[in-house]
Amino acid sequence: MKANLKTPGFRPTEVKQGITWLTLWVVTGLFNPVQAADQAAPAAASSLGASVSASSHPVWVNAGYYSFHTDNQVGLRNANIGLGLEVRLDEAWAATAGRFMNSDSVHSNYVGAYYRPWRLAGGQVGVLGGLINGYKNALAGGWFPALVPVATWETGMLGLNVAFVPPIKNQLYGSISFQAKLRVNGYFSGESAAPP
Repeated sequence: MKANLKTPGFRPTEVKQGITWLTLWVVTGLFNPVQAADQAAPAAASSLGASVSASSHPVWVNAGYYSFHTDNQVGLRNANIGLGLEVRLDEAWAATAGRFMNSDSVHSNYVGAYYRPWRLAGGQVGVLGGLINGYKNALAGGWFPALVPVATWETGMLGLNVAFVPPIKNQLYGSISFQAKLRVNGYFSGESAAPP
């Protein structure tokens, strides 16, 4: 089936951006970062003048979201590019904060916590709760509380969060949002990203 380029909400540039991010995420996962880092650790430590130690709290960075909206007839932005940080506190809890260009093409900021106590299909399932702003129809762009179901898969240096955002009539469009993330600590010790 051929895509109709005149369909409202279809933006070829956003599709290209999404494919580029996905390609980078897949390509960077083709090597084993733990093995590569173990081999590079002595050189890195001597060049930095200090050794790098693993953290018991994995830290992840992300470049925003890619969203598939339940209502694609209103011209929403799918490539929600931004910058975010996630720190796992224990097996089930993680803190998160960041900023991204939302579906209304306005900057949104968020702060919250993941609670993912259940395991399913090699990942973790739970909820993401917190505060977010920037959606013009929700409190005129001000901060509001949010609670959405999430699923997370983490391996080595790569991870994926999937959020299911329910629509709220006249305030928020529903979506399934994908967030690729990159682990930025713990490689030199060979520490695994998967929770114990």
